[in-house]
Amino acid sequence: MSTHAKRERLLLADLLEAAGPDALTLCEGWKTRDLAAHVVVRERRPDAAAGILLSPLRGRLEQVQAEFASKPYEELIQLIRTGPPRMSPYAIKQVDEGANTVEFYVHAEDVRRAQQGWTARELDPVFAEALWVRLEKAARMLCRKVPVGLVLRRPNGQTAVGHRGTPVVTVTGEPGELTMFAFGRQDAADVEVEGDKDAVERLHGTKQLGI
Repeated sequence: MSTHAKRERLLLADLLEAAGPDALTLCEGWKTRDLAAHVVVRERRPDAAAGILLSPLRGRLEQVQAEFASKPYEELIQLIRTGPPRMSPYAIKQVDEGANTVEFYVHAEDVRRAQQGWTARELDPVFAEALWVRLEKAARMLCRKVPVGLVLRRPNGQTAVGHRGTPVVTVTGEPGELTMFAFGRQDAADVEVEGDKDAVERLHGTKQLGI
């Protein structure tokens, strides 16, 4: 059975291939070649990928990622499509689903939404629910540094507290859009933002959302 992560992986590979190596992405400073290299390093070079979360190892990560970015673009796309090596933890279906569903969704949208004329994807209800479940669990970590209180709300009324504090800003949208917002893609997320004007401006101006 196809998993959400597998489907998003293949979609991401297709989008990267169609865009070419030098297209813009929503990841500041990265073109599609850089994004492809990031995905490959994250799965295939755990020694370097640790730098994603550990700042003392950031230099090593950047060095290895630059090495991969210099490879033929078609090779990077194929490595994404085929997935991690058999001995990698990511090769385990449950790990892949847990770690990569949101990762690949966000990066696929990083490619799509950086292009002119993009339109929002209509997500199937099962996938939307999977994104919401993950967002509920990760909201406080993703939003821990925002300068205001933050509540994420679905149109059906379900909410997740991203950050406790006052004044409170409420962001309403479908799970995919809230996911993009919480991962720092505020300007490209189709959401409604309600709250004190100054608080809303502070939230929009922050770079403290996401990992």
